[in-house]
Amino acid sequence: PAESSDKFCYFTILDLSFWGWSSSVSATPQPRKVPGGSWEALQRQKRNWVWNQFFVLEEYTGTDPLYVGKLHSDVDKGDGNVKYVLMGEGASSIFTIDENTGDIHATKRLDREEQGYYTLRAQAVDRETNIPVEDESEFIVKVQDINDNEPKFPDGPYTAAVPEMSPLGTMVVQVAATDADDPTYGHSARVVYSIIHGQPYFSVEPKTGIIRTALPNMDRERRDQYVLVIQAKDMMGQMGGLSGTTSVTVMLTDVNDNPPRFPHKPYQCSVNESLVVASEVTRLKAEDADLGPNAEMDYHIVDSDGPGMFSIITDEETQEGVIILQKPLDYETKNTFSLRVEATNRNIDPQFLTFGPFSDTVAVKVNVKDVNEPPVFTTPLSKMVVSEAARVNTTIGTVLARDPDSANSSIRYSIDRNTDLERYFNVDSLLGVITTAKALDREVNSVHNITIFAIESQDPSQVGRGTAVITVMDINDNAPVFAIEYETLVCENASPGQVIQTISAVDKDEPPGGHRFFFSLASPATSNHNFTLRDNKDNTASVLTSRDGFQRREQALYQLPVLITDSGSPTLSSTNTLLVRVCDCDVEGVPQACGAVAHTLPAGLSTGALVAILACIFTLLVFVLLIVMMRHRRKEPLILEDERDVRENIVRYDDEGGGEEDTEAFDMVALRNLNIMRDPKVRRDVTPETPTFFSYPPSTASRLAYKMLPDNVLFREFIWDRLKEADADPSAPPYDSLQTYAFEGSGSVAESLSSLESLSSDSEQSYDYLSNWGPRFKKLADLYGTMEGSGFFS
Repeated sequence: PAESSDKFCYFTILDLSFWGWSSSVSATPQPRKVPGGSWEALQRQKRNWVWNQFFVLEEYTGTDPLYVGKLHSDVDKGDGNVKYVLMGEGASSIFTIDENTGDIHATKRLDREEQGYYTLRAQAVDRETNIPVEDESEFIVKVQDINDNEPKFPDGPYTAAVPEMSPLGTMVVQVAATDADDPTYGHSARVVYSIIHGQPYFSVEPKTGIIRTALPNMDRERRDQYVLVIQAKDMMGQMGGLSGTTSVTVMLTDVNDNPPRFPHKPYQCSVNESLVVASEVTRLKAEDADLGPNAEMDYHIVDSDGPGMFSIITDEETQEGVIILQKPLDYETKNTFSLRVEATNRNIDPQFLTFGPFSDTVAVKVNVKDVNEPPVFTTPLSKMVVSEAARVNTTIGTVLARDPDSANSSIRYSIDRNTDLERYFNVDSLLGVITTAKALDREVNSVHNITIFAIESQDPSQVGRGTAVITVMDINDNAPVFAIEYETLVCENASPGQVIQTISAVDKDEPPGGHRFFFSLASPATSNHNFTLRDNKDNTASVLTSRDGFQRREQALYQLPVLITDSGSPTLSSTNTLLVRVCDCDVEGVPQACGAVAHTLPAGLSTGALVAILACIFTLLVFVLLIVMMRHRRKEPLILEDERDVRENIVRYDDEGGGEEDTEAFDMVALRNLNIMRDPKVRRDVTPETPTFFSYPPSTASRLAYKMLPDNVLFREFIWDRLKEADADPSAPPYDSLQTYAFEGSGSVAESLSSLESLSSDSEQSYDYLSNWGPRFKKLADLYGTMEGSGFFS
């Protein structure tokens, strides 16, 4: 309230200049003092509010609500009729208003980083009717920042790399920190950088955060990693500012600043003289402290007392130099070699040439150790020739091998028979002379490639191998023959002098100058009046007709002998028969029918006579068939005499093996008499336990009749009889049986000596004496006496 000494007029002015707000309120007419000391009456104007903004500090920590500001209207006479209402963002929850006085307070702690301002609406209303007495107006409460956030590195921690040996001030990496405080108010968000840990190797620019090298020529081989601690502080680094830190890991990357060096000088190695060519001799390595491509190197042999003996390559995985043998070693010739090897960096950086030459050399000594070597042929591949007419034991050539060792052991030679399966050749074991072992045939095999073994006498395990290529030279030992099997046809209407065939010849021989064949007709065809032969002088010949009027009815086939002679030495020839068939041809000379013509029946032979002839032939065939059937049905004697042939036979049953019982042979008595009745339940493949009784032919006539039986008939009937019985016998055991029967041949001068045939001997098998033995043997005597003369073969 303002007071005047002259008149008292009450009005309200809301001074919000401190908060940035201004309010202009037009109320009742106010007197205005004019110059001269008099007051001028003012006229009443329409009331209006002009709202700006309030300010409130963030992070208020007091216990009482924080006073924000005051709202007042001229309508409010202080009588309590006006009520102030606050609406909008945060109304009632964060901001409250005294409805009587219009005082605004913040009831909660505010954070500018969460929300920087709030938009509210205020209105004065009648307390009784809630009718607005002022228009609603909007204003802003802005949260004023304080320095309550430290700088942070959103991308930290950092990892960076810089080449070793970099110059002073080389940029490594740039770090950046952010501050959540208001950058437009004070210095709360103004950050400066500093390095806490990492000096004196690196530095950081305070304003930009760029990290640079602070020392030149940092060597990765000494230290390859640095961990820096960078600090960012707000308030421009002044006292009381907040700070944050981050780590920066700096790796020094490799550059080629170290030359290769051999750690050992000189190198020595030993190797056996038997080492195979293209094998590894030894490895050596030059050390290089650099990494990757900067440590790659190439090796070279710059000097050697054995030119061409060794080469060296680089193992790309280990960067070692690998010495490779290029020629065979021989201890007896040279047992030590001296080399000089150079290692050079493959990728040289010109800016580091001042660090020295990027190469190094080392002397290498290779010692050759003696081993027992196999014999060596003076000529590993020997080429020889031999005529196919060479006789057995003809000398072809000689191979020679020696022992390369100082012992100089004697050598023995042999042929690898896997390369000479037919054994055409022999080799002298001491001299190495190769000779023919059998007749040669160039047409069968023209080149023989054989392997010769050379074996040390003192140590047979040492075997040398050589190859002999023997070429068989051709001789004229094959006569020429027709090139193909010709089918020659001549038409019945052929005219004299007509060419009906052109023939050529082949010869298995291969004369150096090529083949030359001569053709002519062999005697007695030289004087024939049907065909002539013309030699074409080009290894072919033409067959021509000498006449016309060929008739198939008279002669359908002509045989023309052709004599073919070669030009070899000696001259060989052969006679080849050319078959010429007479054909019935059409007007264009195309054969229609060839061969003999069927003859017609004689005029005097009727159809009835032909039928009678056929009937006689049929009757004769039936008669012969009946005779054959009767011979098969006739039972012939099957008992063998002493002179019969004896042989082995196999009886096969489709059964499984019967164990030890199969080792017993058939009773030969059963073999000699096929007509004895047998118990079908008895096994056929074991010797019967009860004797078999049968009769033998008692007379010489019957024995002579038995001798006339063919051997195959006897055994065939026996085998088939046993096979049929086994197939039809359900009680036969299910196993196979192999039986052997032994007979002596009929060609023996001493005749049969087998005791098996003693049963058929008349001299030893007379039973007449049984009648004199008394009544006990009467039955036996009657049995044998009645069988005499009534046997199957009597």
